[in-house]
Amino acid sequence: MLTLPPKVTPRAWERLAEIGAHAQGKALRVAVEGGGCSGFQYEIALDEPKDDDLVLEGSGEKVVVDSVSLPFLADATIDFADELIGARFVIENPNASSSCGCGTSFSI
Repeated sequence: MLTLPPKVTPRAWERLAEIGAHAQGKALRVAVEGGGCSGFQYEIALDEPKDDDLVLEGSGEKVVVDSVSLPFLADATIDFADELIGARFVIENPNASSSCGCGTSFSI
């Protein structure tokens, strides 16, 4: 079965460039872990790429997803939102059947 990789918006690439992730030898890691109020939660952090990661590249920056998290993030969109409540990377996930109000926890 073919798993479509997540997409990264131009706005997310721009924010990574502003942060200077690549200059620090880092990539944006997007992972899925058990927990959160809906069953699964996103873990988003700057990290070094690992051997089994899917590496997405754009604008001289990298986003990495580990092989365990990849099926949960199939065809998802990684974006950056700068809103009144704060600025953060956000995930639009078509695989999630529901999510919590904060957007960091979801269920399938």
